[in-house]
Amino acid sequence: MRNQYFLIIFLSLLFISYAKGQDTYNRNNDADVKHYIFNLSLNDETNEITGEAEIKVEFKNATNNFNLDLIGKNGVYGMELIEVLENNEKAKYTYEDDIIVISPSLDATLKSTYKVRYRGIPERGLVIDTTKYGQRSFFGDNWPNLARYWLPTVDHPYDKASIEFRITAPDEYEVVATGIKKEEIDLENGYKRTSYSETAPVATKVITIGVTNFAFKDLGTVEDIEVSAWVYPENSEEGFDDFQEAPKILKYFIDQIGPYSYSKLANMQVKTAWGGLENAGTISYNERLVTGKKKIQGLMAHEIAHQWFGNSATENSWNHVWLSEGFATYFAILYQESVDGNDKRKIESIKDRQEVIDYYRKNPSPIIDYSIKDPKKVLNRNSYQKGGWLLSMLRHRLGDEVFWQGIRMYYKTYKDGNAMSEDFQTVMEQVSGQDLEEFFEQWLYVKGYPELKWNWKYSKGKLTISLKQEQKHRLFKFPVEFGILVEGEMHIESFYVDKISNTFKLDMDQQPDTILIDPEVWLLFEEK
Repeated sequence: MRNQYFLIIFLSLLFISYAKGQDTYNRNNDADVKHYIFNLSLNDETNEITGEAEIKVEFKNATNNFNLDLIGKNGVYGMELIEVLENNEKAKYTYEDDIIVISPSLDATLKSTYKVRYRGIPERGLVIDTTKYGQRSFFGDNWPNLARYWLPTVDHPYDKASIEFRITAPDEYEVVATGIKKEEIDLENGYKRTSYSETAPVATKVITIGVTNFAFKDLGTVEDIEVSAWVYPENSEEGFDDFQEAPKILKYFIDQIGPYSYSKLANMQVKTAWGGLENAGTISYNERLVTGKKKIQGLMAHEIAHQWFGNSATENSWNHVWLSEGFATYFAILYQESVDGNDKRKIESIKDRQEVIDYYRKNPSPIIDYSIKDPKKVLNRNSYQKGGWLLSMLRHRLGDEVFWQGIRMYYKTYKDGNAMSEDFQTVMEQVSGQDLEEFFEQWLYVKGYPELKWNWKYSKGKLTISLKQEQKHRLFKFPVEFGILVEGEMHIESFYVDKISNTFKLDMDQQPDTILIDPEVWLLFEEK
């Protein structure tokens, strides 16, 4: 009765959580941005940028205001708003608390094009600095919601749009940006304008530019997708070596998951705050990780996997960011497994399991934690490593064939769109024909994992394994495997755990040499 009562209470709370499953961002419910054109001017004399954003919007109706995010000027930093136009006429708007609130004047088409003109010094988002070699540089570092520091946008992943960058910069620099290069025009006084265009819809968190002295290398093509490396000239040989595996990784994911969404795959050495940042088709890697020692295979696989999960199939709410990070974490392991074998999967999974345990001891919380309101705080060991572990356990439960069928169907359904965790669950249930409610509920919405104390004994031809769940807050239900070693040969037995205390018995002709729990590393648990 006690467990039944707990379940009723929990499911009630879960329903409430689902009802408010989206984060607190104030969405434009009646408007959809279709296309951005960002005209930006950069210079070497000051850190001030000037910009004009052209924003094409479609409305469902004309009753509600339309909001754009732009960090306003406060002291040295921030943007000064010069003007806002609607279809080349002065728009009706207000600008306060870093939000441009536009009152649209719409004709029967329910479409408008806005131009936002502004200037200022960005405090974040666009990193204006010098490379580790002292060369001036400009890099877009938007994750999670820093585009608003230098670009007027709907700065949330729910509203994705195609984009163009038109960058005016000193002609001594190479310019890289999201999309395919369309043109490069020499201007007067030592400047040039470089244009890039990406037709696939992307979230602002994964758009970028890179402007500095670059060395470029064509790494080849994969199904007509150009793969390249953009690194500092001072370490070009090392950088080209480090990124040499990118085409192979790209092909693996295309073969395993489905079509790649973007126009190119550029790998760019930058001064990012992250180890790597999965910008759509133009991935940023921290400048200090480029060493020529080829130690970034796992990182490259992680960031390239993001092109499918997070970039193309994008979480619709920050609280569901495991759909980005958990997927990228596990799919990096899947790639490494394909190259280095099952032992590599086990090694990486064991590392990730320990990180989940260490994090939980100080931060007892579930993967989907609606108490988190700040998108910068959704990145943690739950969204990365525990999310990856969920996928690993799901794979083991369904089997490789069904698991991959489900992954391909999920991606096909939400390619270039947005999804929530329940959407992924629904797809996997449809493909597998299984009810996965309990599985997703206990691993996504409940904190922790099984804490297991176990022992075994052998007597009179019978092996008895006793297992007890030590965690107090929740009964978990899961399969567990034991490796039974007899005369140097191991065989694996699987049992289903659905109680606090469990006893499993096997008939055996002789006493085992030893017994291992979870020898193939398929269960997220802590041994007590």
